Amino acid sequence: MSENELTSGDFTEQNEPFALFAAWLREAETTEPNDPNAVALATVDKDGLPNVRMVLLKGFDSQGFVFYTNFESQKGQEILSQKKAAMCFHWKSLRRQVRLRGLVEVVSDKEADEYYKTRARGSRIGAWASKQSRPLEGRFALEKAVAEYTARYALGDIPRPPYWSGFRIRPLSIEFWHDRPFRLHDRVEFRREVPEGAWEKVRMYP
Repeated sequence: MSENELTSGDFTEQNEPFALFAAWLREAETTEPNDPNAVALATVDKDGLPNVRMVLLKGFDSQGFVFYTNFESQKGQEILSQKKAAMCFHWKSLRRQVRLRGLVEVVSDKEADEYYKTRARGSRIGAWASKQSRPLEGRFALEKAVAEYTARYALGDIPRPPYWSGFRIRPLSIEFWHDRPFRLHDRVEFRREVPEGAWEKVRMYP
């Protein structure tokens, strides 16, 4: 199936969610002014209260959707505790939305190391300097930590912190939504019982 078939035809007729998502993301990359891979990530804390924040999708394939973070952060701790999460992409320029939710696994050390090496040097220093989600007594404390790690790793490679890695959401549902006149939107959900299962496609009322 070609990209044109996925994007210009009736997307509700498609039967493979990852290929459809890839086509929509490629279109968003040409129309969104900033960060087409930005996505709202929802987690839940130990008391059952939800939290949501924006992160950047750093990869996806038929195994799931990958992003990276400090595992000692609030979202890192919540995901490690609950092993589940949800995402919502919204591309305003295309009037499209994709929602997904599922189970979460930690990416391999090899995968995390390979991605970490692609980050800007300053971002790698920042991963060491920032005690993400914890109280900061003042901006100077952060700048001091950055200076200290910059001096420590002035030469050579900057290793990946042991608490910094990636998560992969293995979706149990992926919903595609496209705006239509008079709020009669197109909405299709792909569902499965387990991450290795076959997809069921359901067209939904808007």
